[in-house]
This record gives sequence, structure tokens and C-alpha cells, in this order.
Amino acid sequence: MPRLGPRLLIAVLALLLSLPAAAVARPAATEVRIAPAEQVTEIAIAFTGAPRYRVFTLVAPDRVVVDLDECDFRLAESARAGSGPVKAMRFGLFQPGTSRMVLDMAGPHAIQTAALSARPGGGSELVLRLAPVTAGEAAGRSGQIAAATLVQTASLVSTPLPAVKPKTPGAPPPRIVVAVDAGHGGVDPGALGVSGIHEKLVTLAYAREIKAQLERSGRFKVVLTRDRDQFLRLRDRIDLARRAGAQLFISLHADSHPDSSFRGASVYTLSEEASDSEAAALATKENKADLIAGIDLSKENEVVTSILIDLAQRETKNLSAQFAAMLVKELSRQTKLIRNTHRFAGFAVLKSPDVASVLVELGYLSNRADEKQLLSASYRTKLSQAVVKAVHEYFDWQESLKRS
Repeated sequence: MPRLGPRLLIAVLALLLSLPAAAVARPAATEVRIAPAEQVTEIAIAFTGAPRYRVFTLVAPDRVVVDLDECDFRLAESARAGSGPVKAMRFGLFQPGTSRMVLDMAGPHAIQTAALSARPGGGSELVLRLAPVTAGEAAGRSGQIAAATLVQTASLVSTPLPAVKPKTPGAPPPRIVVAVDAGHGGVDPGALGVSGIHEKLVTLAYAREIKAQLERSGRFKVVLTRDRDQFLRLRDRIDLARRAGAQLFISLHADSHPDSSFRGASVYTLSEEASDSEAAALATKENKADLIAGIDLSKENEVVTSILIDLAQRETKNLSAQFAAMLVKELSRQTKLIRNTHRFAGFAVLKSPDVASVLVELGYLSNRADEKQLLSASYRTKLSQAVVKAVHEYFDWQESLKRS
């Protein structure tokens, strides 16, 4: 890493000193074991650290809620399916500083005991013992804290649901802000298609279509990082989305490949370790976009990456991966995908510390069939519909966590 100047060094130290200890070494949930039984069901959640917790039940529908110090979730996808009386499990960031796990139950249950203990190999384990109760008993316990080492908030004392600000009569709910980034632009044309079309024109057309479809629903406000043929630094694209208050960042690309037979769509999320050599090569190429305009941000990027990525981005990566999975599912219904569709690489444009971000390769302009599709208005509409559907699904999922 390059030597830091005095001002930057002071700023870095101030940032590090202002961060809570949990931000530096945040615990992670690594495993869930469910041992169903007729009388008592035991649920054990393993952590790398020892987070504080708060446990309570809710009814209509029946749920068990576990609030934790903000943590990462490294649980297998199969954990979401549940087992026995646990029909399904949801988990994610509930609010800054607090993560939440929600167990959807097949019937009313009460929490007999909840305790956190050290594991022999390191870390800790939160063990819940749940027993079936009558609907009346469950209703009487709903929202009451059964066990807690995490400070109980005022909103939880009064009601199991988050407080809602009163709305002005007739006022529509605030729209969710989504940033759509048309890759390349201006002096950076991107890939060149077999017919001579430039990538920057293709991505802009798709960005405009996605914006139109999302805003048509009335639920979203869409910010385009560019709405004309202009050059933007990679960091400026991120900053624009963050200043607009975006909760999701979608960067669109249509690259080329040395093998002209290679085709299909793919979705990338951030990782400093690429999922394969192709992903690494693509990230390296895209990250050089700033150099085309004579701007060398390599030194700044190392500093920003070392601070933001390591200290502030863990939960953002989890949210990005969740949206990527939904997007891959929707794209698979509309178009051809490359093998291992969800990939990981160190794209600079995905390094926002607090906005879930994905990069979508719409297809390959070096492949004649892909290019023909990408230039078709009807195909653009269809592919954009898949992206829009995934965006709706993602925010439906986010709202379900908040309602839990």
C-alpha cells in the first residue's frame, strides 16, 4: 500500500477509532441445527464470536424472532428450508447494528429456555428450546421478551412491530431509490460488437428501459448514473448512487470475449478473490476504465478498499448476493445464461460500502447471436422485465424482514 500523507493518515485513524469494536471483528452465524421432537424442539445456532441476543415470539402468523448484534450470515442455503415445526427460516440485517433471524413456525410455540454458551473449538452457540402451546397462550406471550442480553429498545417494549411515522392523509408512501448504471460512456466506448456497435450505447438503452419499467410501477425512483454519452469515473458512479440514497445499484455491461462462440448473461457480485480466471480478467479490464480519461485512481483505490471493504461492507455483500440469486432466477426464465451464472470478482464499481450492488453482463457483443438479441427492442423489453421482477422480489423480501 502506498505511504499515506499526514492528512489522510489522521482521517484514517479517526475513522478506525470511531468504529465500534463489532465493526472490526463482527461475529458470523455459521450453522443451524434443528432437533425436532414432539414435546420440545431444540434449535442451536453456532457463531464465530459471542453476539448479544434478544428472543421473543409473535403470532398471526406464528414466529420465533432472534435479534442479534449485527453479524454476518454464512449459513447454508438449505437452512432457509427449516425442519420439523420450523417451516422456514429468514435472516438478514434488520436495522443498523441489529441482525434478525425469523423462524416461521407450523404452530404456536413458547420459548422455554434460551442460552449462549462457549463451543469447545471456539466461538459460541445459542440454544433455544421451544415447546408447543395453545393459540391463547401464544397470543398472551406475543411480543414479550423471553430472554435477552441485547438491550431492549423502546419500540419493542411497547409493541412487537417497528414504529411507523404517521402519514399525511392521501400522501403516497416514499419511493424506493434504485440506481441503474449504464457501463462505459464518452471516451470509454467499451466493447465493440461484431456489427460495429459500441457497448456504451447498448448499456444506455437497457438502463433507460429498466428505469421506465421500474418507475411505471410507482414504487421506485430510478437514478441513472448517466443518461447520455458521457464519461464517468467508476468512483463517481458509486458516489452518485449513494448521494441519491439508493438502496440498490445495478451496473449494466455487454462485454466481448476472445471466443466468439461464448455467449449468455451472467451476474457478478463483489469479492476480492475472483470465482475464476475469466471473472478476474474481466474485472481487471473494467477497472481500467478510469485510466482511459487519464485519471489514475489506483493509489486511492487501495486505501479506500482497505478501509471500506474490510470494515464496512460485510452485510452489503450478503444483501448483494441475495439480490443476485433472485436476478439469476428471473434471467434464467428469459434468456441463455453462462455456466456458473453468479460469479465473483473485484469490480471497482461494486465497492460501495453501504449499497447492495451487482454487475449484470447482459450478453456478449462478440457473439453474433447475442448481439442480434441485445439490439432487438422486443428482447430489450423482455430482459428488462426480468430485472424489474427481481428488484420487486428483493424489496418484498426486505420488507418481510422488517415486518417480522
